[in-house]
Amino acid sequence: MRGLRGATQVAANTVDAIEDAVVELCAEITRRNDLQPSQIVWAIFTVTHDLDADFPARAARVQGWNDVPMICSQEIPVPGSMARVIRVLLHVDSDGPRNHVYLRGAQALRPDLHRKP
Repeated sequence: MRGLRGATQVAANTVDAIEDAVVELCAEITRRNDLQPSQIVWAIFTVTHDLDADFPARAARVQGWNDVPMICSQEIPVPGSMARVIRVLLHVDSDGPRNHVYLRGAQALRPDLHRKP
């Protein structure tokens, strides 16, 4: 078992922009960690207070995470925090290194964890 983290910054508060960013994030997490969706035990998505056009879990299903239990929540609106960010925390049933994925502007959130593919 291992935990994986990821985040991305969304271009706009629209269904299409959220879907585009989440599909990209889920695909990269899956690819970089050599995962099958069946190995994902659960996923928790959080969004910043300025994103409310769609649920990230819906977009994750578009990417293929159909049988993954997921929940979405809102981040604490800390003054000065980065806008339009979606974060994910996964619990996966697999061994291997933790390849956390930070995309788009969210790379600035954790440069210590950001790894180029």
